[in-house]
Amino acid sequence: MAQGLELSVTDLQSSCNNVQHHTEEISSDHLIVRRGLAFNITLYFRNRDFQPGMDNIVFVAETGPLPDLAKGTRAVFGLSSHHNLSPWMASLENNRATSLEVSLCAPPTAAVGRYLLKVHIDSFQGSVTAYQLGEFILLFNPWCPGDAVYLDSEPQRQEYVMNDYGFIYQGSKNWIRPCPWNYGQFEENVIDICLKLLDKSLNFQMDPATDYALRGSPIYISRVVCAMINSNDDNGVLNGKWSENYSDGTNPAEWTGSVAILKQWHATGCQPVRYGQCWVFAAIMCTVMRCLGIPTRVITNFDSGHDTDGNLIIDEYYDNTGRILENKKKDTVWNFHVWNECWMARKDLPPGYGGWQVLDATPQETSNGLYCCGPASVRAIKEGEVNLSYDTAFAFSMVNADCVSWLVHGGKEQRLHRDMNSVGNFISTKSIHSDERDDVTENYKYAEGSPQERQVFLKALQKLETGRSQGHYRADSQPFRPMPLSQGHPRSLDTPSLRPSDVIQVSLKFQLLDLPNMGQDIQFVLLALNMSLQFKDLKVNLSAQSLRHDGSPLPPFWQDTAFIQLLPEEAKSHPCQIPYSQYSRSLSTDKLIRITALGEEKSSPKKILVDKIINLVYPAIMINVEDCVLTVEGSGLFKKQQRVFIGVLKPQHRASITLKTVPFKTGQRQIQANLRSNKFKDIKGYKNVYVDLML
Repeated sequence: MAQGLELSVTDLQSSCNNVQHHTEEISSDHLIVRRGLAFNITLYFRNRDFQPGMDNIVFVAETGPLPDLAKGTRAVFGLSSHHNLSPWMASLENNRATSLEVSLCAPPTAAVGRYLLKVHIDSFQGSVTAYQLGEFILLFNPWCPGDAVYLDSEPQRQEYVMNDYGFIYQGSKNWIRPCPWNYGQFEENVIDICLKLLDKSLNFQMDPATDYALRGSPIYISRVVCAMINSNDDNGVLNGKWSENYSDGTNPAEWTGSVAILKQWHATGCQPVRYGQCWVFAAIMCTVMRCLGIPTRVITNFDSGHDTDGNLIIDEYYDNTGRILENKKKDTVWNFHVWNECWMARKDLPPGYGGWQVLDATPQETSNGLYCCGPASVRAIKEGEVNLSYDTAFAFSMVNADCVSWLVHGGKEQRLHRDMNSVGNFISTKSIHSDERDDVTENYKYAEGSPQERQVFLKALQKLETGRSQGHYRADSQPFRPMPLSQGHPRSLDTPSLRPSDVIQVSLKFQLLDLPNMGQDIQFVLLALNMSLQFKDLKVNLSAQSLRHDGSPLPPFWQDTAFIQLLPEEAKSHPCQIPYSQYSRSLSTDKLIRITALGEEKSSPKKILVDKIINLVYPAIMINVEDCVLTVEGSGLFKKQQRVFIGVLKPQHRASITLKTVPFKTGQRQIQANLRSNKFKDIKGYKNVYVDLML
C-alpha cells in the first residue's frame, strides 16, 4: 500500500516573489504579494514524489481572528480546478522528485492583510494531513487591471506607490515653498505598523469579522485609515494642535518624515503622538496608503475654506476697528490646507467618478460620526455633484466656497460684501519624476470668474438645499443659511476692493514697500482711489493680527486710524509702519500677519473692507541663535533619525557637520534635514542622491 505524502519543508520563495510583486523594498525575507498576481511556492516532501492521480492537495488561506468562507476571509482551493469553487487559484508549475512547485493567486478583490497559508494533503486511501506553510501579507495591486486601484501609467505607479519621498507645499499663494518629506513606506516594520493601525480602528473593535471581510475595498480601507491618522475618536496616530505651546510634544513644523511618528506610536502601545497639523496628517496617510498599495499623493490648497455649517459660505466677522472677531468666527479660510488624493474605482457612484478621490485626515468635521473626510471624487467636486458620497459638499467648500464679510456693531450684523473668487488657489502636488510643483487646480474647479464656475456653484447650492429639504444632511451640521448672490465686483486679498456704483465708489489697496523680513519693521502703504466725480471724506480704521495657518486670529497688536480726503478721481497713499517690537511679541509660529482696513464715508453708512496676509521671511540671520539641533533622515540611507546638537550659531557663522552612513537601498534617494533653535523651528533642506549597486 502506498505511503501518504509527507511534507518536509516549504520554500515561499519570498525574495523572488517580492521582486515580481514590487515589494522587495519592504522585505526579502517575508512573503509580501499583491492580489490578482500569481506567486510561486515550493513544497518539499519527505518520503516520495507527488502523484497527481493519487494525491490531492488543497490549500487554505485565512485572514483575521474569525476566518469565514462566506465572508471571504477564508479560502479553500485545490490544484484540481474542476473541484475549485473559490476565486483563489492554484496550479502546478513543476513536479520534480520529492518537490512540487505551485503557483498561487489571490483574486483582485481579496481582503488585504496578513494571511496564514495551510495545505491539506489527501493521499489515496490515506489519512488527510494538514500543515501550516507560513504567513504572507497581501496588498492592493495597482498593476492589476482587475484591482479597484489599478493605475494604467507606470510613471504614475512609480511616483504614487513606489516613491518614498516627496514635497509638501506650504506658505501662501504668494509664497509657495516646498517642504521635503520622508514618507518611508518601505522602511523596516512600517508594513506591520500599518496593519496594526487597521486592527486598532473602531470598526475592528466593534466587529472584527466584518471589518476583515470589508478590507478588500479601497473605499472602506481609506475611510478607516483616514479616521485612524487622527486621534479624535480613538487611539489614532496623531494628536492635532493649533495653539502656540508644544512643550509637551513636538512642534508640527519640526517633523521631516512619517517613519519616526509611526514608530513612536507603535512603540508606546499605540498612544497618539504629539503633535500634528494638516500636512503631517496628510503625510502619514500617504505613507500608510502607499504601503498598502493604494496610489496616493499629497495635495495643498491655498486659501482653503472650512465651512462649518454646510452652506458653501465662509462667514467672516469684523468689528468697526477692522478686527476679526474670533468668538463669532466658526468658518475659516486656512492660509493653506493639505489633504490626500487616492486613486480608486468608485462602483458605488455613477460612471465617470472614479480616479482621484479626496481624503482628508485632519480632524475638521465628522463624517458618519467619525472624524474623517472622503473619499470624495475630484470630478464630482468639479461638477458640483455634492450629493455623492463621501463628504463631497465639504470638499467642494474647501476649494470653491464664497466668502461673506460681516460688520458686527451694536448687536447687529451688517453685510459688507461677498467674495466669489478668493477660496481655492494654486492647488498643488509634486510632479511625476521631478521635484517641480504640479498645479492641479483645473481638476477641482472651472476657472474663477467663468460662467461654468458660477453654474457649478449654483448647481451645488441647489443640490444642498434640495437635500436638506428632504432631510439629507449631516446630523452634526448647523442650520442652512442660503445667501443671495450679489453682482458686486469680487475681492481678493491683493487686489483693490472695488464696489458697484451704488456703494462707496472708492478702492482701497495695501502695498508693501519692502520685503517683510523677520526682525525688521514692516513698511507698507494704504492706497485709496476715488472712482467717482464727487468729493470723498473717508475715515479708515486699520488693524493687524497674527494668524495661525488655519485662519484663526490672535488678538490685534497694532491699530491705527487714517482720515483721507479725496477729490474726484484722485488717488492718495497713507504710509503705515508696524515696528518689530510690536509684532514680535504677538507672532504665531506660522509667521503670518493679517492687516485690515475698514473704511467709511462720513456722509454714507456704506463700508469698504480690504485686507492682506503678510508672510514674514527669514533674512540673513544677524543675531545669535541658541539650542540649535539638526535632524537628518532619509529612507534607504539612515536606519533612524539622526539628531546632532550644534549649540550656538553666531551671525554669519557656518557650522559643518559630518555624518557617516552606509546606504542599504539602491536607486534615487533623498536626505531631509531640519534645523531648530530657540528662535525658529523649521529651517528645512534636502539633498537628492543616487545610490548605485556595488559590484
